[in-house]
Amino acid sequence: MTRTALITGITGQDGSYLAELLLEKGYRVVGMTRRSSSSAHERIDHLAGRIDLVQGDLLDQASLVEALHSAQPDEVYNLGAQSFVPTSWNQPTLTGEFTGLGVTRLLEAVRQVDRSIRFYQASSSEMFGKVREAPQNEQTPFYPRSPYGVAKVYGHFITVNYRESYDLFAVSGILFNHESPRRGHEFVTRKVSDAVARIKLGQQQELRLGNLEAERDWGFAGDYVRAMWLMLQCDEPRDYVVATGETHSVRELCQLAFDRVGLDYRDHVVIDQSLIRPAEVDRLLGDASKARRELDWQPDVSFERLVHMMVDADLARLGEPERHVGEPQPSPVG
Repeated sequence: MTRTALITGITGQDGSYLAELLLEKGYRVVGMTRRSSSSAHERIDHLAGRIDLVQGDLLDQASLVEALHSAQPDEVYNLGAQSFVPTSWNQPTLTGEFTGLGVTRLLEAVRQVDRSIRFYQASSSEMFGKVREAPQNEQTPFYPRSPYGVAKVYGHFITVNYRESYDLFAVSGILFNHESPRRGHEFVTRKVSDAVARIKLGQQQELRLGNLEAERDWGFAGDYVRAMWLMLQCDEPRDYVVATGETHSVRELCQLAFDRVGLDYRDHVVIDQSLIRPAEVDRLLGDASKARRELDWQPDVSFERLVHMMVDADLARLGEPERHVGEPQPSPVG
């Protein structure tokens, strides 16, 4: 019998990779999208005809109930959110509505419509913020340093609350930073890879960045969606940290990206104080040993390969033939 998965945020980076993975596994995939006057479906255009779309909005409870009635999913992956950290300072209330209360609305819809639905919540390493210990695991206390992080903590704990209160199979994946050629241009990894390609092609001269010493645990989004799926296949609902266990600085990111095209990052990167966060998160490092042990999950794509993949893809997009095979597809899992 064909299983059905409903994905909120299907037009985003993670949603597109997850849709591909689930289609490979024989799922019927339904994406929930908001009604808008312009289409932002470029990440899933190649899946046209293979997925279904329903309208729904994390700000509108009734639309979520209707989406669940329409799709009749076995699994729900809640990837929809206002997910760009700097924007959360400019739009803190909206971020709270989408990224925090939106989770409650969707869980409540699941509770009302069909309690047998398995629910995945996209939690974030930004919840750790001003870290209490390194590396961070499932037991590390949260200390968020942005409205986005605060909203994600709410979403995380409301998922735990619904699991314990209503016996729902509801889990959170605490995913550390994960990137790809499909990453939005506002995120630092894509900002760097796009700028490197443009500088190489003579389309711009400099790249303006904030804190070059900030360190992140960066992985490939295609690897991380496998962990999402694995969490919903378990006998018991549990939360997991998903990470590579390695940190790299923004400076290292720049060096690798510029080296890929034979340039020195020091000739092009300019520090812009206006790009430094009001409350900086200096270093995030994940301990995914529980996921490796219980889910048999591990990342396949190295940081260097990830950066090269992103630079190559932006060079190809902007006009230079791609140097290597491009981005790997998510690997099938048992």
